[in-house]
Amino acid sequence: MTEEATSGDASPPNVKTMSLIARQAFEIDEYVRIADILHKKFARFDRRQWREAYKALLLLEHLLTHGPRSVASEFQRDREVVEQMVAFQHIDESTGFNWGMTVKSKSERVLKLLERGPFLEEERERARKIAREIKGFGSFNLAQSSGGSNSRYEERWRREGGVDDGDKESLLSRHEPETEAEERHHQHPFHGFAQQRPEAMLLLSQ
Repeated sequence: MTEEATSGDASPPNVKTMSLIARQAFEIDEYVRIADILHKKFARFDRRQWREAYKALLLLEHLLTHGPRSVASEFQRDREVVEQMVAFQHIDESTGFNWGMTVKSKSERVLKLLERGPFLEEERERARKIAREIKGFGSFNLAQSSGGSNSRYEERWRREGGVDDGDKESLLSRHEPETEAEERHHQHPFHGFAQQRPEAMLLLSQ
């Protein structure tokens, strides 16, 4: 899924796919595979073949706010590439769309998240809040005995969450941070092994 989500085609990775990848990232073996693919995508960034790195950036942003906390430490090694992406310039000749500005904006946001400061904590909390409200919305619907209007709650949903009805199910399933999934990740015998012995971790991922 990570390879597909960061392929070189023009389509962006969809929410459902990124949600599934973030969920799998709490399993250490899958985490290693996901991180390895993203590291390789960033390493191949250049001004002609930029889409894979940009899509890797989108997925990294999602993992930083919805995945294990160790993601922020794991991708410190890619900061230099992300900084290069800030200066990327490209305008689509057929549409006139300024991809350079889009990549710049996303790169700056990811760099701020990688600082591992208050901004990262705020964005992770915001993601948890959205997930809780989505879950609460689902419970609210199940509790209704008649066809009453939920328009006021749905409007709040759209204003704060920025997602449509098609994304509700995937957003519900993508959240396990700070709970069982993250506990499993941190209790895994290889947790922190990548920082201590990166060459050994590379062997484990093959």
